[in-house]
Amino acid sequence: MVTELDLNADVLDLTQAIVDQPSESLHEAELADAVFAALSRLSHLEVLRDQNTIVARTTGTAAERVVIAGHLDTVPANQNLPSKVVDGVLWGLGTCDMKGGVAIALSLAAELTNPVREITWVFYEAEEIAAEFNGLGRIARQNPDWLAGDFAILMEPSNAVVEAGCQGTMRVEVRTSGERAHSARAWMGKNAIHLLAPALSTLAEYQPREVTIDNLTYREGLNAVGVSGGVAGNVIPDEAVLTVNYRFAPDLDEDAALAHLRDLFAGFDLTVTDSAPGALPGLERPAAAAFVTAVGGQVGPKFGWTDVAKFTQLGIPAVNFGPGDPSFAHKADEQVPIDQLYRVRETLARWLSS
Repeated sequence: MVTELDLNADVLDLTQAIVDQPSESLHEAELADAVFAALSRLSHLEVLRDQNTIVARTTGTAAERVVIAGHLDTVPANQNLPSKVVDGVLWGLGTCDMKGGVAIALSLAAELTNPVREITWVFYEAEEIAAEFNGLGRIARQNPDWLAGDFAILMEPSNAVVEAGCQGTMRVEVRTSGERAHSARAWMGKNAIHLLAPALSTLAEYQPREVTIDNLTYREGLNAVGVSGGVAGNVIPDEAVLTVNYRFAPDLDEDAALAHLRDLFAGFDLTVTDSAPGALPGLERPAAAAFVTAVGGQVGPKFGWTDVAKFTQLGIPAVNFGPGDPSFAHKADEQVPIDQLYRVRETLARWLSS
């Protein structure tokens, strides 16, 4: 277990130390303690803490402030600890999502004592579970001044290129009601599962939108992700529920997304069970445009939802930029290419100091 973090260590060694400290969601305290202690030793930073979320910020007079954030928690382990290095790749829980990014941020927090931009470093808890526990969200609600800035970078895995904005997400339950009967006398009842057929046909025939914003194309998705119903093997079911996930482009807000679903499933009982807004890329904002230029101009859309949406709600343009292929997140073979750790660190160090 980590008792002390050496922020001046090689970024690979620092990443391994952080990965090998278990920090599943709601169990981040030991890692948060180590992060807080290490940052508190740095005289050029003001360090704040709220539960297991730590904020450290420079206190100079530069005209621009950048917020750089990463979450400390991981999904549950899947026989993928401790970490190991094989053929230029670091394997282990959290290497990709997103302790590689956290290690880079901690390393730079120690090194950059006089950056050309003021920096707010945020290391937060409980990103991988329900939004009510999310440390970044709590700070945004209770202490939004801690997150004040002109631009934000979320160090989610993005294969070391900029991914701008994010999709919104909404889950709804499409519910049907029928009447129970003995299956030998089915005509005396009304099969609720059968009544889902039009909704399933709607999904099968649906053509998702492709929306271009700031020259980035966001492709939407609408899919059944669960279905339930049935009482017993000899009973006509009187209720069935189809769970649908809508990944919508960031040109829609949540109200517009829900209105679209109500149109599609007109006549069905619809219940929203989860919803989060998307984030526009905001690449027209000077700070965002300058960062994209500084990292080589390569930028793509973010497919999926990330906490950049929280910054967008605060009026701060934000992008995803971190090491690792997001397709390995949450997998048993989670991994990060070591060269991406060094490349992302070098890119950020150059941009923040020159």
